[in-house]
Amino acid sequence: MPVQKIFIIGSGLMGSGIAQTAIQSGFTVILNDTNERALQNAQAGIKKRLRSSAEKGRITPEEEGACLQRLTLSETLLPSSDCDLVLEAIYENIEAKKALYQQLEALCSPDMIIASNTSSISLTELACGMEHPERLIGMHFFSPVPVMKLLEIIPGLNTLDQVVETAKSIGLQMGKTVIISKDMPGFIVNRLLSPMLNEAVQILDEGIGTVLDIDAGMKLGCNHPMGPFELIDMTGLDIILAIMEGLFSELGDPKYRPAPFLKKMVRSGCLGRKTGAGFYLYDESGKMLQVNPVLLLH
Repeated sequence: MPVQKIFIIGSGLMGSGIAQTAIQSGFTVILNDTNERALQNAQAGIKKRLRSSAEKGRITPEEEGACLQRLTLSETLLPSSDCDLVLEAIYENIEAKKALYQQLEALCSPDMIIASNTSSISLTELACGMEHPERLIGMHFFSPVPVMKLLEIIPGLNTLDQVVETAKSIGLQMGKTVIISKDMPGFIVNRLLSPMLNEAVQILDEGIGTVLDIDAGMKLGCNHPMGPFELIDMTGLDIILAIMEGLFSELGDPKYRPAPFLKKMVRSGCLGRKTGAGFYLYDESGKMLQVNPVLLLH
C-alpha cells in the first residue's frame, strides 16, 4: 500500500506536529480542522518552525519552500476521499473518535487506512461499529513530533498485517524508530510513564516535595531531560488524567487510580501550556514563567 497523500484531522499540537514531520519527509498533507482560526494558527506555527530551521541551516530555503508547497488546509472531511491515509489526532474521547470514523468510512474507499494518534484508547474498541475494522491502526506519535524519534504502532485485534507494515514504512520514512505494542491500556510508553507522572502529583499533594524539588529530583537524580511537572504541562493535565482514568477503568489496579489533586487541577481549567497555566505559568509563546501561585495556597 504505497502512501503519498495524508489527510490529518486535528490541527492542535499533535496534528500540526505530525503534519510538519510528514511534509518534511516528502508526503503531501491536507491538514483538517473545523476551526478556521486553529488551522491558520497551525499553518503559521509550521511556517515559523520551518523558517527557523532554514535560518539555522538545518534545511535549505528551497527545501523550506517545497515543504510548504506540500501542505494545504481544509475545514471539511471531503478531501479525505482522495488520500492514501487518514490520520486522526483529535482529543481523547472514544465516542468522538468513533463518530469520526463512521463519517470517514462513508467518504473513503474500503482499502483506505485510518490511523489514530490515541495515546491510550484500545484500537479494538475504537474499531467496534466500523464496517472495515481491519483498516484501523494506532500510530502514536510523541510531542514535539518533529523532535521526538519514537512512533508507537498499535494493531487492533482485526488489523491486517499489511496495514501494520504500511504504518511501519510511513514511520520509517518520517525518520522515526518504530515499536509495536499489543493493544492493551496505555500501550508500552504510557503504561510505564503515566503512573510515574500521576505519582508526582500525589507526592506534591502530600507535601513531600515542591514542584521545583520534584522536577529537580527526577532531572538530576534520574537524568530525565524534563521534570514530571514540566512534562505534564507540555502533554496536558487533561490528557494525563484521561490516560489514568482509562488505565484504572480497564485494569482495576489501585496503582492506576488518578491522583485527586490532578482531577482538581483539571477541573480548575489549569491544563498546562495550552491554557497558559498548569503546575507552571506560561506566556503567550509558551515560555515558562514561574510555578503556578495557586500551588502556594494548596
